[in-house]
Amino acid sequence: MTQDLLFEIDGAVATITLNRPEKLNSVTPEMAGAITAALSICEADPSLRCVILTGAGERAFCAGSDIGALDAYATPWDFRNRPDYCDAVRAFRKPCIAAVNGYAFGGGLETALSCDIRLASATASFAAPEIKLGWIGGGGMAAQLAHSIGASNAALMVMTGDPVRAQTALAWGLVSEVLAPEALLPRARALAGIIAARAPIAAETAKLNLRAAHAMPLEKAIEYERDLQTICFATEDAAEGRRAFAEKRPPVFRHR
Repeated sequence: MTQDLLFEIDGAVATITLNRPEKLNSVTPEMAGAITAALSICEADPSLRCVILTGAGERAFCAGSDIGALDAYATPWDFRNRPDYCDAVRAFRKPCIAAVNGYAFGGGLETALSCDIRLASATASFAAPEIKLGWIGGGGMAAQLAHSIGASNAALMVMTGDPVRAQTALAWGLVSEVLAPEALLPRARALAGIIAARAPIAAETAKLNLRAAHAMPLEKAIEYERDLQTICFATEDAAEGRRAFAEKRPPVFRHR
């Protein structure tokens, strides 16, 4: 871990905060490793059921990779094969909420896109600015933007590098909600609490199902969904859900 990353646990919800506000929470290689380590802790702990990712300070969620640190890679091939924090977020099995409190630029936008649900402060803005520096995003930028906001809007962002405001991001479907800055984290925590109270195996399976649906033809996606449904239906949690419904009480899910 590093002082540039805060890791907090409150019940079944973990919050990972990029803590480098003086550098717009840009990510160093050390921070990338810490993000991966924090997610590994959450992955391994069955009592943790939802994660919030956010940034410290009022200006930025994350401005992407620290540009100064990129010169440390000896060759472009070393750069290509670096551990990528966006890959770690995307590979995370449990539900993950991005609470975007300011700039989400470059790798910061890719990090937000790698989360399952995105909430934004009214002060947030989103950009794929790599083209202004002579390259393009490499953490899933084009594919995830195109899935989220459509081909034309994705092209507008990656070909100009210019930012879009929170309300535009909402209209395009890039984020689910836009909130007053002071309401962002409370809403993220409330939503995380709701998700954490659901059957955890079903929540993880729903995430897997949503990701797989992007890559499959319709009939195959429906067939795969039915298989996943059957797996969930066979769990102890599903039986508990049915009992609780019949007994008119809240279910107690145990991740079994």
